[in-house]
Amino acid sequence: MPGPADALSHVLVVDDDPRLAELLRKYLTDNGYRVTTAGNAAEARTQLQGLTFDLIVLDVMMPGEDGIALTTDLRRTSDIPVLLLTARTEAEDRIAGLEAGADDYLAKPFEPRELLLRIEAILRRTTPPPVSPTLTLGALEFDLERGTLTQDGAPVHLTSAEADLLRVFARHPRTVLSRADIVSLGVNPGEDVGDRAIDVQIARLRRKIEADPKNPRTLQTVWGEGYVLWPD
Repeated sequence: MPGPADALSHVLVVDDDPRLAELLRKYLTDNGYRVTTAGNAAEARTQLQGLTFDLIVLDVMMPGEDGIALTTDLRRTSDIPVLLLTARTEAEDRIAGLEAGADDYLAKPFEPRELLLRIEAILRRTTPPPVSPTLTLGALEFDLERGTLTQDGAPVHLTSAEADLLRVFARHPRTVLSRADIVSLGVNPGEDVGDRAIDVQIARLRRKIEADPKNPRTLQTVWGEGYVLWPD
């Protein structure tokens, strides 16, 4: 089962029980997470200085600096989500953890599946939704994923072939693409054959994105080689 992020979400497990830390490392890794472990607060600080984490699973009852003290200190400089683990079940202890800045609190012993669900819920709340990549061409904006083009917020109609063509150039800006390159990157040449098919689609697209299609400044011709897109 993959983690909720597009890339592997990185979890730091901090627990002074090496057996439990290893069990959690294996379980979370098997469920699509990247996992690093630490045996105490000092080790956790060292890991946090050198690596980037999406969430910390933190034991409260540790020798030396405990989990609540570490959470309180982390909150001075970081908003990384923290899930506290503890054998204490009293309401006062749960409140202390939440007041320290923890995002959730799970009492030991617990089912690994419940821990997984808690982690997924925290990451859904704290991970911003992905932003669709956008190509800007003056007053024009092209959404690469949706294949939609707008000018000053108003939609500009693109055929599917024009959208595919603009998407290819948007993903390879400032790069000269031959007609063969354009076809290999996913543009269907249509019923026409030879170079004319791509040339016709280029001409049609220019009418949508160029102020003067006969003197293009954005989608230019490189004679003898192909075409190149110059975005803003």
